[in-house]
Amino acid sequence: MSLNDPQWGNRGNDDGGGKRPNQGPPDLEQLWRDLNRRLSGIFDRKRGGGGDRGGERPPVPFNPRFLGGGIGLLLAVVVLAWMASGFYIVDASQVGLVLQFGRYKESTDSGLRWRLPYPIQSHELVNVSGVRTLEIGYRGSEKNKVLKEALMLTDDENIINIQFAVQYILKDPVDYVFTNRHADDAVMQVAETAIREVVGKNKMDFVLYEGRDTVAANASKLMQEILDRYKTGILISKVTMQNAQPPEQVQAAFDDAVKASQDRERQKNEGQAYANDVIPKARGTAARLLEEAEGYKKRVIATAEGDASRFRQINTEYAKAPEVTRSRMYLETMQQVYSNTSKVLVDTKGQGNLLYLPLDKLIQAAGAIAATPATGVSTEPAVAAARPAPAISNEVPPQVVEKSETRSRETLRQRDREGR
Repeated sequence: MSLNDPQWGNRGNDDGGGKRPNQGPPDLEQLWRDLNRRLSGIFDRKRGGGGDRGGERPPVPFNPRFLGGGIGLLLAVVVLAWMASGFYIVDASQVGLVLQFGRYKESTDSGLRWRLPYPIQSHELVNVSGVRTLEIGYRGSEKNKVLKEALMLTDDENIINIQFAVQYILKDPVDYVFTNRHADDAVMQVAETAIREVVGKNKMDFVLYEGRDTVAANASKLMQEILDRYKTGILISKVTMQNAQPPEQVQAAFDDAVKASQDRERQKNEGQAYANDVIPKARGTAARLLEEAEGYKKRVIATAEGDASRFRQINTEYAKAPEVTRSRMYLETMQQVYSNTSKVLVDTKGQGNLLYLPLDKLIQAAGAIAATPATGVSTEPAVAAARPAPAISNEVPPQVVEKSETRSRETLRQRDREGR
């Protein structure tokens, strides 16, 4: 059956029984009449009215009493729906704020809650565990710069471009909602004000390089003080310096200045390293020379004092026995002179046979054996001191040695002939 059929709504009225065929939608007028008839019958029984009039009841006209009963039922349903509108759910990360006639009344924790329906009471849900982030000097990416917020003036009258992010959470949702009208905008303005104040009190090089963490920490502290004074209920958790550089118009000149500064620091470090290498050596050499000079001074003084003391002692002995002292001094002097020569003086005054021995070679060999390479210490002075003093005769001149050697050879030859 088509929906455009003009008999669509009147099907079932011609069968006389008030019944409609199975196909097609129900007749709305018939449903309304049936409902009105049943309600009227119920009310008539309550009043004690008549029963059925045979088989089928005639159509009942519209009754105003039925309208009054329907309105009451409708009002009851509306009241129930209105009361049910007071239920609300608070998540674990939220806090519910209940307002009564627009004024704050109480805070509610997480879970299913109920309040008086609107307009008596209302509620607001505030996220207190989420971290909110504000970007100052850029939006989304560092390339999307906002120069109005990023350009700042330093203490040495230089302009720099700073981009930073501010993260904050809520510590008091009541102050956040009711004390300030636009708390997020207040945070942005406070952050920009604080960072400009901190940057304006420092040099450009300090802000760009070694003082970035210090600038961020000071800005965070100043921002928190201002927000607490405004009672915004906001707690600054972190301030991050994203980028800090000079303006693009002077970037090339700034890079040259930075390079020159780095070269200067490098040369200073190299000079300091060279000074650290040379100065200790020079100080060590100077100390060594001072010690050597001090030792030489003490040695010379000690030698002079020893010579003076020896001279005084000799003078004393010489005054007692001049001849003996003179002879002793002569012998000691000659011993000292001949101890440094390889010549041996032999007294040939006696007529005994003399076998010539190479005493000078034997003495040298004994000195070489005494100087052992294991210790590396030469014992030549000890050997020289241990050498026997040569026999010195005041009557025989040194030329007698050669004659005595010749006589010894001739005596040996004669003995050999006699033996043959």
